[in-house]
Amino acid sequence: MNNDDSLVVLLGDRHYQVKRPWGDLPADQAFGFISQLALDSAGRVYVFQRGQPPVLVFEPTGSFRSAWGHDYIVDAHGIFISSSDQVFLVDRDSHQILIFTIDGNLVGSLGERNVPHFQAPFNHPTNVAVARDGDIYVSDGYGNSTVHRFSSTGEYKQTWGRPGVGPGEFSTPHAICVDQHERILVVDRENNRVQVFDREGKYLDEWGDFYHPMDIYEDNSGMIYVTDQIPRLSMMSPEGELLGRCRPVLNMPHGISGNDQGDLFLAEMNPTRVTKLALLA
Repeated sequence: MNNDDSLVVLLGDRHYQVKRPWGDLPADQAFGFISQLALDSAGRVYVFQRGQPPVLVFEPTGSFRSAWGHDYIVDAHGIFISSSDQVFLVDRDSHQILIFTIDGNLVGSLGERNVPHFQAPFNHPTNVAVARDGDIYVSDGYGNSTVHRFSSTGEYKQTWGRPGVGPGEFSTPHAICVDQHERILVVDRENNRVQVFDREGKYLDEWGDFYHPMDIYEDNSGMIYVTDQIPRLSMMSPEGELLGRCRPVLNMPHGISGNDQGDLFLAEMNPTRVTKLALLA
């Protein structure tokens, strides 16, 4: 993998060893444009790329496991894996969320394929997150300025948001997270902030001091991580207090996820690769 294991970064009181590039592809393959990544319950890493095949699966060790999703995805953007190991893929330019098993079998979808809707689901959606009760939240961020909520079985429940800079307004809602406190955290990219809502879309708070934030992730301890285009990675408390920052990548990190051991994984755009931040004892 040609890791430079001498690189170490700091977030709060946590030190991480930078391992890049991470993930051993077969000799006859190369990464396409990596958009996002997510981990399943076994710690396997699912890399979502713009290219064929769109989903590349790696064991926790970094060894290549499988690839799937051929011919399903036009424009890979966001990926989320639920606690039940359902894989949600955001096909941005097809205006659709596709739902798969971890083996790549299509089991459901949200939205009409190739049928965009203004301020309704969907118009170039960006990312998806699932609450503990199974409700599905989608940031609909390139053509729309909205968040949509669906039941666990895919029934549409509500929409909130509109273009603007005020509370509950968005300019490119680019990523979304349902945290341990059942709050909906929305990365409002062009407004340089993260907005915080309750489960019904009531505005609660916002966190600033980001430059075009890209993605958001909460770890098992409740710490929240935000990537932006500086490029940098910020670590926040559940209350939104900044605890630390670092520059673990060379260009903007488009996606972030992590495992139960506290390691973090970043999807880099340029150069296109996966970076692992291995938590040091």
